[in-house]
Amino acid sequence: MTDSQEAAGGWRAQQPLPTTLAEVRQYIDVLDGQLMTLISQRARLAERVAEIKLTTNEPQSSFYRPEREAQVLARVRARNPGPLPGDSMVWLFREIMSACLALEQPLTVACLGPSGTFTEQAALRAFGHGAQLVLEPGIPEVFRAVAAGSVDFGVVPVENSTEGSVSQTLDALAFGSATRAWVAGDIQICGELSLKIDQQLLARADAVNTRPQRIVSHAQSLAQCREWLDVHYPGIERMAVQSNGEAARLAAESPTTFSIGPLLAAEQHGLHVVATNIQDSAFNTTRFVVIGRDAVPPSGADKTSLVLSVNNEPGALARLLAPLADFGIDITRIESRPARDRAWDYVFFIDFEGHQADERVQSALTRMRPFCGSLRILGSYPLAVLSATSGVLD
Repeated sequence: MTDSQEAAGGWRAQQPLPTTLAEVRQYIDVLDGQLMTLISQRARLAERVAEIKLTTNEPQSSFYRPEREAQVLARVRARNPGPLPGDSMVWLFREIMSACLALEQPLTVACLGPSGTFTEQAALRAFGHGAQLVLEPGIPEVFRAVAAGSVDFGVVPVENSTEGSVSQTLDALAFGSATRAWVAGDIQICGELSLKIDQQLLARADAVNTRPQRIVSHAQSLAQCREWLDVHYPGIERMAVQSNGEAARLAAESPTTFSIGPLLAAEQHGLHVVATNIQDSAFNTTRFVVIGRDAVPPSGADKTSLVLSVNNEPGALARLLAPLADFGIDITRIESRPARDRAWDYVFFIDFEGHQADERVQSALTRMRPFCGSLRILGSYPLAVLSATSGVLD
């Protein structure tokens, strides 16, 4: 490569590919330098954004805008020229944006701990490695931290493709805290993402070739591997604990205890993989939601979640859902949960495409309310940009 070629920017995509390994490496070095220059320029602009927001007394919540981020990442996916897959390109930009945002205002994000849980993986995917994760011992504690303002956001699991909904999350969204640490309505859903769940059987290095006395994991993970465990470890005690991270910690302490969880748990706790991908379904996926305190403006591609109760009369649910169909609004999920204050009464969780600020959504909700005993919007938020099967953080 000549000095004039380097000054002009090196090899460009429209030019013929270089023919020698030495040329390829020279061009890569030049491009790496250009990338660093551009990323540094973006970081300086992020610092300038922070300065402007501080001088105009913008609230702290304005530093992270989920709808703006979703728009940027969707544009990255749409404009990706290849050969990198769309998910890989989106992940790269996710990490660049996360690092730049940390220069503006480091985000604190609560998730289920200790380290090594799928929720920790989901939080890293949602916010990037520039965020400061706060590991909480349980899902209610994540809600409590967000509601109290000790963290900016939280990430919690809401449903699994194999085992269904996570009742702790739904109850916290619908009913708040039994101890009044937060009340229903204090928390908003601000985002969503799905994660492909690959379960690994983990043990200490000195226990890999032995047979355990018990296998520990989160109840959902044990259920997702039930058939595999029946075949390979019949009669072995299975114990549910608060999280997969806690299970890995217990396995690291005892050679007679195996745990189930992600590879991240093995890395964090120094465990070895006894068996890989032991989940019963190859399509095992968990959907997570991001929770915060403030409503999210429209991004252009959004979803809305409701919780409501239906008047106890024939045909009430059908009449309730009819306005959504009339206005062409696609329902993506509907599920019932027992109401806390009455036996054999139920509340319904409904997700549909669109934002609560959309005119057609407002019109549908106006027509739905007379058929409800109660109706509350849990949040409108951008549709997930990264696909569930992306393996960039697995």
